[in-house]
Amino acid sequence: MTNQSRTERCNGNIVVISETFAPEVNGVANTLKYLCQGLLGRGFRVTVVRPRQAADPKTSRTNTGNALFTEEQLVHSLPLPGYPSLRFGLARTSTLARQWRQRQPDAVYVATQGPLGVVAVAAARRLGIPVFSGFHTNFHSYSRHYGVGFLAGLICQYGRWFHNRTDITLAPSRKALQALHTMGIGPTALWSRGVDCQRFTPQKRDMGLRQAWGLKPLDRAFLYVGRLAPEKNLAMAVASFERIRSLYPSARFVLVGDGPLGPRLAARHPDYIFCGTLQGEALARHYASADIFLFPSKTDTFGNVVLEAMASGLGIVAYDDGAAGEHIRSEDNGLVSALDDDSGFTDHAMKLLEQPSLLSRVRTQARRDALELRWTQVIDQFVNIVLSNHIKGRQNDVKQSLQTI
Repeated sequence: MTNQSRTERCNGNIVVISETFAPEVNGVANTLKYLCQGLLGRGFRVTVVRPRQAADPKTSRTNTGNALFTEEQLVHSLPLPGYPSLRFGLARTSTLARQWRQRQPDAVYVATQGPLGVVAVAAARRLGIPVFSGFHTNFHSYSRHYGVGFLAGLICQYGRWFHNRTDITLAPSRKALQALHTMGIGPTALWSRGVDCQRFTPQKRDMGLRQAWGLKPLDRAFLYVGRLAPEKNLAMAVASFERIRSLYPSARFVLVGDGPLGPRLAARHPDYIFCGTLQGEALARHYASADIFLFPSKTDTFGNVVLEAMASGLGIVAYDDGAAGEHIRSEDNGLVSALDDDSGFTDHAMKLLEQPSLLSRVRTQARRDALELRWTQVIDQFVNIVLSNHIKGRQNDVKQSLQTI
């Protein structure tokens, strides 16, 4: 679809603000990728405002065949402490306000709560533009994993101040909505997540890849996908696998992702298979070629990787939180443990390994359920919540104003 055809049937002008965006690899960037694709496909003009990365051009750019945006605006950036590969954006409220006066957005969606998000909210409020925020990351929960747990209260206060300056805050799960309510944030709405079941499918199982992992036909591969970082509770996954391997030495643990814990884990466990960050078909093959998916995180707001594992037909072991809390029914399409039941997490991983019929059943059902979690429905939900209701409200305000003239 060309820019001209999009403009001819433009249903609105939406600005997406984010400190992270594709091709960066994380849950926020992945979600925004599908959001922008879906909005473009529905005839919206999409402008993405994000920090400039090292490989980016010096100036902003219009769409040159990119299916994710109509226009991209790059702002100055600095590296995020502790995550040098991630950057936060620096911009002025007056700059964004001046640009938006020239072509006023119908709505602004702010996906991240960094300096760029603060400036965007201020500019939108100054111009009276509907502005909405997303609760994508549990930053207050991360603090204790980095030795600054004493800052959790301040982080919550900041989050409450930030989100309550927006018209509505979107959260991906019912538990996330409850967390927002507890923090005093409102109004809120549920905006879930989807999964690409054509990309992530059991049909991409690669026996050659399994052989490269050192597996024989009946051996089992345990998989973790995500950042190798303290907040992901990787110690739980490692402890579970070590117990399993003590009884089943042929099992293998495959980790996909990078992060600050990577070098330490690799040094302690040289027999683990570290694949680094993967995308696209390579990532899909790694999912499909594994058997059991370990997701030990207790801090993820959602966890898109759980849906990708479901679509790939894996036996999922997770805690009753985020995506697993929303979509996994224990012993039906996976196994979930209470957040305080660490022994149960390990027991569930062992159970799937020792009961092939149960593993087969939950893998089959996980795939079936994933087929119902389509991004098209999720984008429609976003449009209905954020755009249709509020854009129509603005249009009604204009009509009422004209009637009084």
